[in-house]
Amino acid sequence: MKNFKYSACDSSGMRKEGLTQAESASDVTAWLHEHGYTPVNVQEVFQGGRETRRKTGRKRIKSADVAALCWQLTTMVEGGIPITTGLETISDDIENLQLQDVLKQILDKMRGGEGFSSGISEFPKVFDQLSRAIVLAGETSGNLPGALRRVAEHYDNRDKLAKKVKGAMAYPIFVFAFIILIVIFIMTFIIPRFRTIFDQFGGELPAFTRAFMGFYDVVRHNLIFIVGFVFISVCLAIFVSKSPKGHYMLSKLALKIPLLGKIFSQAFIAMFCRTMATLLAAGVSVLEVFDILSTMTNNDVIKNAVVKAREYIVGGSNISLSLATAGFFPNMVVKMIQVGEESGSLPQVLERTSDYYERKVDSTINTVLSLLEPIMIVTVGGIVLVVILALYLPIFSMSAS
Repeated sequence: MKNFKYSACDSSGMRKEGLTQAESASDVTAWLHEHGYTPVNVQEVFQGGRETRRKTGRKRIKSADVAALCWQLTTMVEGGIPITTGLETISDDIENLQLQDVLKQILDKMRGGEGFSSGISEFPKVFDQLSRAIVLAGETSGNLPGALRRVAEHYDNRDKLAKKVKGAMAYPIFVFAFIILIVIFIMTFIIPRFRTIFDQFGGELPAFTRAFMGFYDVVRHNLIFIVGFVFISVCLAIFVSKSPKGHYMLSKLALKIPLLGKIFSQAFIAMFCRTMATLLAAGVSVLEVFDILSTMTNNDVIKNAVVKAREYIVGGSNISLSLATAGFFPNMVVKMIQVGEESGSLPQVLERTSDYYERKVDSTINTVLSLLEPIMIVTVGGIVLVVILALYLPIFSMSAS
């Protein structure tokens, strides 16, 4: 829809001006005639800064963009606006031009008689399998607004959880990088100056200082080999991760990292329960739910557990028994799902379980942060103490003598 500014006269000659939306200027003219006005001037109004956005707005589509789209569509469809009109309105006003192009292609398909689920299935990189399954179930059941709401909530909850996990990982990386920078600064600017002073003094250095300077010389003379070893190790790890056995080994190792492995496991369980609740509430079949869940992690240990659980379900087992037999899933999750199956309220029970594990993720992240702060202080303090003792012991020895 385009924006138009019009001026017209009524039967008594009174002039009227206003704004309206239409496909073309001729539609505005026809609309004015229908209301008894004689058009004087009809002019299209362009939004300010539209050309600038058109030049800079083509960027990668994020899950937050899809969530915002689903929230807008939910509001419009619940208000009685046809979904095609809602998509058209959103596409005209959206800043991300890549998403705008996607929406226009979906609109073209829907005008050709296809459903919304069929349209979004053409763009798997934008709308994942979960979104397509929920929308299809919503169209089938006649509850498309509810399906769109579930998709929007899914993206919002997933992004919140992902930000928490990334925040927990970012702090250790920052601490490690900070310590490395301190060591590089000391070895580059501090130790060489004291080496010159020691050479000028002459005499025998204390044993601790000699050992420290010997370690410094080894690192300095073999720096190229050390950097090369680190580079080769990283390349080897990447190469190993490409093979199935290597990727499985690294996945198993990632889950065994102290505290961080616990965060990964708890975060997946929270996402697993939330996603399963969303899909089951939308009317998606259990087997399709497990197909979708198996694609929501890159960790082979977790993925194998989900795939095994699906195989047990195909063989006739219920969900709780299948998860218990597949391994990885904690006993509490199995018990809660068993209660949900027996009471017929599995989606609600899964929602509560997800809330519980999200709180556990928050608690574990707080524990990690509270432990890293004193570890960082002790590590940096230890490095500085060793350097000060090694460099000032000769001066203390000289002043004592």
